[in-house]
Amino acid sequence: MVYVKHYTNRELSWLYFNERVIKKSKNPQVPFNERFNYLSISASNLDEFFMIRIAGIIQQINQGFKGLSIGGHTPAEQLSFCSEKARELISMQEDSYEDLEAELKEKKYSINKLDLLNEDELLWLKEYFLEQVLPIITPTTIDSNHPIPFIQNLELFVVFKIKEKSKSRKSYFSFIKKPRGFDRFKIIPGTKKIFSFETLINFFIKEIFYDFIVQDSGVYRVIRNSDLTYEEEAEDLILHFSKLLNKRRKGQIVRLDTLLSNSKDVDNFIYKSLKIQNSYIYKFKNFLSVEDCDQVVSLSRFNQKYKNFDPRMPRRVEEFGGDYFSAISKKDFIVHHPYESFDTVVRFLLQSSKDKNVISIKQTLYRTSNNSPIIAALMQAAFNGKSVTALIELKARFEEKKNIQWARNLEKSGVQVVYGLPNLKIHSKISLVARKESGSIVTYCHFGTGNYHPQTAKLYTDLSLFTKDKDLTNDAAKVFSYMTSYVEPRGLKKLSVAPVMMRETFYQLIDQEIKNSKKGLSSGIWAKMNSLVDSGIISKLYEASNAGVSIKLIVRGICSLQPGIKNLSENIEVKSIVGRFLEHSRIYCFGNGQSLPSTSSKVFISSADWMKRNIDRRVEILIPILNSTVKEQVLNQIMVANLLDNQNSSLLCNDQVYRKFNLNDKPFSCMDYFINNPSLSGRGKNKDKEVIKLTNKKINILCVCIHNSARSQMAEAFLNTLSPDMNAKSAGISPGKLNPLVVESMQNIGIDISKNKTKSVENILKKKTKFDFIIFVCAESQAENCPVIPYESKKLYWSIDDPSSLKGVKSVKLKKIDKIRGEIENKVRDFIANYKVL
Repeated sequence: MVYVKHYTNRELSWLYFNERVIKKSKNPQVPFNERFNYLSISASNLDEFFMIRIAGIIQQINQGFKGLSIGGHTPAEQLSFCSEKARELISMQEDSYEDLEAELKEKKYSINKLDLLNEDELLWLKEYFLEQVLPIITPTTIDSNHPIPFIQNLELFVVFKIKEKSKSRKSYFSFIKKPRGFDRFKIIPGTKKIFSFETLINFFIKEIFYDFIVQDSGVYRVIRNSDLTYEEEAEDLILHFSKLLNKRRKGQIVRLDTLLSNSKDVDNFIYKSLKIQNSYIYKFKNFLSVEDCDQVVSLSRFNQKYKNFDPRMPRRVEEFGGDYFSAISKKDFIVHHPYESFDTVVRFLLQSSKDKNVISIKQTLYRTSNNSPIIAALMQAAFNGKSVTALIELKARFEEKKNIQWARNLEKSGVQVVYGLPNLKIHSKISLVARKESGSIVTYCHFGTGNYHPQTAKLYTDLSLFTKDKDLTNDAAKVFSYMTSYVEPRGLKKLSVAPVMMRETFYQLIDQEIKNSKKGLSSGIWAKMNSLVDSGIISKLYEASNAGVSIKLIVRGICSLQPGIKNLSENIEVKSIVGRFLEHSRIYCFGNGQSLPSTSSKVFISSADWMKRNIDRRVEILIPILNSTVKEQVLNQIMVANLLDNQNSSLLCNDQVYRKFNLNDKPFSCMDYFINNPSLSGRGKNKDKEVIKLTNKKINILCVCIHNSARSQMAEAFLNTLSPDMNAKSAGISPGKLNPLVVESMQNIGIDISKNKTKSVENILKKKTKFDFIIFVCAESQAENCPVIPYESKKLYWSIDDPSSLKGVKSVKLKKIDKIRGEIENKVRDFIANYKVL
C-alpha cells in the first residue's frame, strides 16, 4: 500500500459528494419536482453507503483489524468521523424536506393531517384501510410462541405496546411491517391531502387491536450489511451466488432508524431485542426512509421538472439509411449519451443479430435493464445461427440476482455464457462483431464508458465509440480471449488493459508530461472521472504538479487528492459537476508537448476510474481516440464544456471544502450546451446546425497600487507565471518608476520584470480589455483614489506594505522586500486556487 500524506479519506469524500447532491434539493433554481428527486437520491445513496462502506468498516472492527488506511486512520476512527458526518447529512436532508413540505403547504397540500379530514374524507379513508390495507398487513404479537419477525434490509415497520382489556392486563409488543411493493404514500381522491402508510396504521390502530388498549408506538427501519464475500474457487458460481444472495438478507444490522416521537418503552424494547448498539441508532424528526419523498411530489399535481428533450440519433447513421456497418466504415464516430440516444447501441446489435454476413458477436455485460433489448438481440443472434458469446459479471453489486437469471436465459437460447476471471471483475464495455465482407472477415467494435443499460443511459452521461480500426478490433479480440481463457493479452497495439498494464500506461503518460515541463515544453493533463482514490496515481499527479504541469480534474464523486497545497498540488484544480444527469464518462487527456487542447494531444476514453479497484482488480480498457473529428469532439467540445461549466459545478478549494462557482461570467451549463448542440463526429455531411465553438478563455486581472513600481508589478508577474489561465496586467493610481530592488528580488527567484514599464490605471482603462478582477495591493483607503471602473468587476483588497517607504541600507531593504514578495506570492497562490468561487 502506498501511503500519501495529503490524502482525503475516501469514505469522507463520498459523504461530501452526497452533501453536494443534498444541496441541489435546497436550490430554489432547481425545478420543484426535481428537488424532491435530488433529496430522494441523496437518501438512497446514504443507505447504500451504510450497506456497503460502513458495513465493511464495522466488519473490520469486529474482526479486530487495526491497520491504517492510506490516509492513516484506523477503522474505529473512520467509523467515528463517518458517523458524525452522516448524522450531519441526515439533518440537512430533514431541513430540506421541511422546506419542500412548507412549499407544498403554501400550495394547499397537507401531509399526514388525518385529524383535519371532513366526514366524507374520513369515510373514504376508512373504506380504503379496511379493503386495501387491512387484508395485506400481518400484525405479529410477540410471545413465547411468536418470536420477533425477521426484519429485512430497508424494511419499514411499526411497533405497538398493547395491553389486554381483560383482568390480567398483560402487556405485549406487536409488529406491523409495511408490505413490500405497497406504496408508502397515498392521496385522498379529489383533495390535496396526502398520508403515509405508518400514519394510516396509527390512525386506525383500534380497528386492528380492538381487544387491547394501545399504550405506545414507534416507527423503525433497519439497514443491514449487504456486501457479498464470494469464493473465487467455487465450482458452481451460479449456485454459490444464489446462496450468497440468501445470506445477504440476513446481514448484520448496521443502522437502526427511529423517530424522535417514538415511545421510549418501545424504543428500549427494540434496541434490546435487535441487540443494537447506541452508535448504530439514528433518530429522525419527520419520517423515516427519506428516499420515499419522491412519492409525495408525484402525488401532487405539480409538473415542475427539467424541460424535456428528445435525444438525437447520429445524422451520420441516418445518411447511410440506418446501416451501421456502412456508417462505421466511412469513419469512426462517437455518441454522447444521454444527449444522443442509446438506441444507437441497441440498433447496432439488432442489425448485427439479423445481418446474414455477421458470423459472431462477443459482448460484455455488467449491468443491464429488465426486458433488456441488448439481451434480446443476443438471443436473436443465437437463434439466427450466429456464434454468440456473452461475458456476464456475476459480481456486479446488487445486480447478482438479475445477472444469474440473464445467464440462464442466454444459455437456453444457445449463447455461450462466460462468467469472467478469478479475483477480477469484468468492468470493460465492449461489443465485437465479426462480419464477412468481400471474401474476408472485417471486425466492428463498440467501446463504451458506461453499462449496456437503456434506462440508466437516459440519466448517465457516457460515451460510445464505434470503429472498425484494425488494431483496435484485433486488440479487443485479444481482450475477449483474456476474459474467456485466462490468456494474458500480448502485443496490444493501441488498447491498454487493466490489470495487465493500465497502471504502467497512466504512469508513462504522466511521466511524459513531467519530462515535457522540465524541458520547457508545454504540458498539461485534463481528466474526467467518477472517483479519484488510487494513491499511486495521486502521488504521480503531485509529482507532476511540482514539476509545473497544469492539471485540471473533473471528479464527480470521491476525490482523495487535495489540490492547491503549496509545494505539492498548486497546479492542480479539481471540480465536481452535479446536475440533471449523472456524470459517468471517463476521459483522460495529455498535452504531449502542446498546450491543451490541441491536435497533438493524446486523448483516451475508458471504463476505469482512477481507483485501485479499477486499475488492479478489474478488467478495464483504455481506448485511444485516433480520428481527428472524434478527438476534437471529446477534447474541444466535451472537455472544454465541462471545464467551463459554472452552473452545476463546485470547486474543491485548498482548504478541502467544495464551494459553488461564482457567476461573474455569463452562466454556462455544459448539460444545456450538449442538449442544444449536435456532437461533431455524428453530424454527417449535412451540417445544418452550426456547433457553437467553445474556448477556455483566460481570466483578465488588473493589479493596482499607488505607483505601479513594486507591489502590483510583483502580483502581475506571479499571476502570469504561476497560472496559464491568468492574463494579468498592473497599473498605478499615480505611476512612478520601477523599484530596482523589487526587480532584483524577483530576479533572485527566477522572474525577470526588468523590462516592465509603469502604467497608469486611467490609461489601462481606456483600452478595450475588460477585467474580471481588480486586485488592489494597497490599503483600501488608498484604493479610493482609483479612477472609476466603467463596468462591473470583482474587487479584492490586499493590504500590503509599500516597499517605497522602507528605510535602511540596501541589504536591510532587500530582506524586507523579499518578505513582501513572499506575502504577495502566497496571496496569488491562494487566489489562483479559489478565484472561481470568490
